[in-house]
Amino acid sequence: MKKYFLLFLAMFLAFSCVPSKDLIYLQGKPIEKKEIKRINDIPYKLQVDDILNIDIKSDDMELVYIFQKETNIASQSISGQSFESGSSYLLDYSIDSYGNIRMPTLGEINVLGYTVLEVRKKIENEIKKYIKTDKSIFVSVKLSGIKYTIIGEIANPGPKIIAQNKVSIIDAIANSGDITIVGNRKNVEIIRNSVNGTEKYYIDLTDINAFNSEVFYIKPNDIINVVPLKQKSWGTGTTGLQTVTTIISVFTLLTSTFVLARNL
Repeated sequence: MKKYFLLFLAMFLAFSCVPSKDLIYLQGKPIEKKEIKRINDIPYKLQVDDILNIDIKSDDMELVYIFQKETNIASQSISGQSFESGSSYLLDYSIDSYGNIRMPTLGEINVLGYTVLEVRKKIENEIKKYIKTDKSIFVSVKLSGIKYTIIGEIANPGPKIIAQNKVSIIDAIANSGDITIVGNRKNVEIIRNSVNGTEKYYIDLTDINAFNSEVFYIKPNDIINVVPLKQKSWGTGTTGLQTVTTIISVFTLLTSTFVLARNL
C-alpha cells in the first residue's frame, strides 16, 4: 500500500508542477535568417484607431502655422492613465472609423490603408495647394508608438503603448511585467484585425524559432492573450513544495474525517 501511495504521489507531482523548461524563453540553438524577415519588413498599412504624429516645419514657421495643431494642452488623466503635455492621445491625430484624420486648414484626409510614407507625400501635396514659395517645407509622419492590449496570465494586463516604431512580442510582455508562472508560454495567442477580418495566430515563446514567426513583431492594436496552463485549473500548486503542501492538507483532512467517522 505504501509503495502504491509513493508511486501515486510521484506521478501527481510530475503532472501538477510546472516544469522549468516551460518557463524559459527562446530555448534552442541560434537560427539562420529566413524568408519570414521579409514579411516582417513589409511597411505597415494604417488602420482605424491608429494615432499619427504629424510635424510640419519650414524655414519660415509663419507659413506653416495654420497647418499645426494646438500644443498648449495641460497634463490630464484619462481612463486611469496619465497623459503628460504633448502626449500622443491629446496632441496627435487619431484615425476615425471612416479612415480619416482632420487637420487644421487641410480638413479631412483619408489615410486608411496607406503607409506613413504615403501619408507624408499626401500631406505635402495638400500643403502645396495653399503655399507657393521657394522656402523649404518639411513634413514628418510617424506612428505615435505601438498600441496593444495584453490579457490573461500576465502580471500587468491592460492596454499599453510603447514609443517605438517596431515592437516585438518579447518587448510587449516585458513591458507588462512578464507572464505569470501558470501562463502558457508555448501557446501565446495574438488576435489581429486586418482587411480580411479578425485573425488569430499562435507563437511558442520557449522556442528560439519564435524569431521566425510572422507575429514576433506585433502590429498596432494587436491583442495578446496569455492562456493559463492546466496546472492552474487543477489548483494543486505550481511548484513541488506547493503541491506537496496541498496533498498533505488533503490527506490530513481525509484522515481526520475517517477517524471521526469511526469514533461516532
